[in-house]
Amino acid sequence: MDLATLIGMLGALLAFAFMVYDSNQLQMFLEPKSPSFVLVGTMLGVMVRFSMGHFIKSLAVVAKAFARGNDDPQALIDEIVELATVNRKDGLLALEKITISDPFLDEGIKMLIDGSKADVVKQSMTKNMRGIIERNALSEKVWRSMGDAAPAFGMIGTVIGLVAMMANMDDPKTIGTAMAAALLTTLWGTTLANIVFLPVADKLKYRSNTEKLNLTIGIDGVMAIQAGQNPRVIASVLSSYLDPTRRVDSDRKKGK
Repeated sequence: MDLATLIGMLGALLAFAFMVYDSNQLQMFLEPKSPSFVLVGTMLGVMVRFSMGHFIKSLAVVAKAFARGNDDPQALIDEIVELATVNRKDGLLALEKITISDPFLDEGIKMLIDGSKADVVKQSMTKNMRGIIERNALSEKVWRSMGDAAPAFGMIGTVIGLVAMMANMDDPKTIGTAMAAALLTTLWGTTLANIVFLPVADKLKYRSNTEKLNLTIGIDGVMAIQAGQNPRVIASVLSSYLDPTRRVDSDRKKGK
C-alpha cells in the first residue's frame, strides 16, 4: 500500500467529515440524493466518451494508484549490470538459468537467448512499451474525465434545485433550506473531483512515468548486453536516467 496516497486521501476525507460534523447539519449532508446524482451522472457521462471495456479496465486499475511501488529504477539497473556480468563471463546462454524479476526485461533477454537480432529485439520491445504507455494514458484519461465531469454534474444538480426553489417561493421560510439543499450537489461534485478522481488520475500518471522510465532502461540494458558492453559502462550509462541526487547515493553505495 502506497502510504502517500493512503494518508493524503484519508486525511482529506477526514477533514471533510470533520467540517460536515461541525456544521450541526449532519442529516442534511448525509442525504443520499446529491452524492448519488453526482456519482451516477459522472459515471454515465464518462462512459459516453469511452468504450465499456476501457471504462471497466480503468476502474479496475485504481489498485495501481494505491499499490506500493516496487519499480525502483536503481534496482532494475543493478539487475541489468548483474546480467551483463554473467554474459561477459559465460555468454548469453548462461542467462537462461537466471531468474529475472522484471517481466519486460525477462522478455527481452529471452529473445536474445533465442538468437533474435538486435534490431528485431529493440523493435519488439519498443512496440510493447508503446502499448503499455498508451494503456496507462487511457486509464489516466478516464479518471481525469471523471474529475472534470463531477463538478459539472454538481452544478447541474444545483441549477435543478434552484429552479425548483424558484417555482415554490410561496413560503419565504423554506428558501434557505431549499437553497442549501440545492448547493449540496455542487459540494459533492467538487469534493469527489478533488479528493478522489483527480488525485487518482495524477497518481496513475506518476506511476506511468515511472514505468516508462523503467521500460526505457530495460530496452537500453538489453541492447547493451547484446552488444557485450562492459558492466561498469552499462551502469554508468543507465544511471544517467536517474535523478542526480539518487545517482550520487548510488555511487556512494558502490564505493562502500
